[in-house]
Amino acid sequence: MKILFISMPSIHFVRWAKNIRGTGKDLYWFDILNRGYTEELNFLKQITNWKKRKIKNVEGEYFLSNRLPKIYNIIQPYIEVTVNEELERILNIIQPDIVHSFEMQSCSYPILEVMNNYPSIKWIYSCWGSDLFYYQNQKKHKHKIKAVLKRVDSLHTDSFRDYMIAKKIGFKGLHTGVIPGGGGYRLEELKFFKKPINERRIILVKGYEHEFGRAINAIKALDKIIDELNQYELVIFGAHEVVIDFIKKNNLRFKFYHRNELDHRELLELLGSSLIYIGNSISDGIPNTLLEAIIMGAFPIQSNPGGVTSEIVIDNLNGALIEDPNDIDLISDKIFKVLKDKEMLLNAIEHNIAISKEKLSYKINQNKIIALYQGELTSNLNKK
Repeated sequence: MKILFISMPSIHFVRWAKNIRGTGKDLYWFDILNRGYTEELNFLKQITNWKKRKIKNVEGEYFLSNRLPKIYNIIQPYIEVTVNEELERILNIIQPDIVHSFEMQSCSYPILEVMNNYPSIKWIYSCWGSDLFYYQNQKKHKHKIKAVLKRVDSLHTDSFRDYMIAKKIGFKGLHTGVIPGGGGYRLEELKFFKKPINERRIILVKGYEHEFGRAINAIKALDKIIDELNQYELVIFGAHEVVIDFIKKNNLRFKFYHRNELDHRELLELLGSSLIYIGNSISDGIPNTLLEAIIMGAFPIQSNPGGVTSEIVIDNLNGALIEDPNDIDLISDKIFKVLKDKEMLLNAIEHNIAISKEKLSYKINQNKIIALYQGELTSNLNKK
């Protein structure tokens, strides 16, 4: 079986792909964003550095690509190799049985035209983050989403919410079931980084502040009760520059790590030392850092866009739900209540240990991922 992955080189894709390493399948990766060879994916046949110039640079080209993209898209095929051209070349050479794209806007929109020309090739699409929830009602995106879902044979989601959205939009293909976006976790290895609850003194905040992230509201909520937090270390990870500027400008007592300062293992170790993890956004899927907080024993306080977080977190049982990511007083009250309820903190750890074993372990999810490529979707390959 030949599988062509189409994705950005993110840690979540790397973790997913490693689940089928050594399973005897012929694995390829199209580096659609042209970022270059990735050592962590050395077990895949990588198609990188493909965006070649056809002519020398044209004056005003950069301006057109940023300010007038529709016009630029018309002339782009005359300037450089396009995604469509490269993908068609790849499909004709490799002749894959399955194309699997991860993420909608950057990795699935661009391949739709070519995939429509090859209807016999099975297409799996993995929904990431805000792919469907945020963009479903935006006019310029809705028709593209519908067109992709019409062509896709199988849909992978990390939440039941996104499968229901896809069905509402018109998806009629196969659903793989709910599988974490990066696969599962090796719980036995990670338990050595989990401190006992009475040794945890960190309140950890995800520092995203952009179109979706609302980290500054979480920071403001903590600052409202700062006098109650003297015994805790306040830490921001993955901090965008606007968050760092806010902390510095207001002279706040927060330690921060820049956007890409921590690698994945370092983040897991930090979560294993944290009493509370806070993630706040107006849109997301099931955040990977939420799952990682659960497995590492940090009590999660997480926003709940479209009810997605409540699929794994029961409010005031194994975590706390932020129903309005812009309500600073509400967030502050949630944090204060959790800190004062030691029994709830202890009970949450026990509940989350059970959830980790039942839903988030590496082996359980690896079996699901391998089965995804062997199931009903691929049973018809011999009929091609």
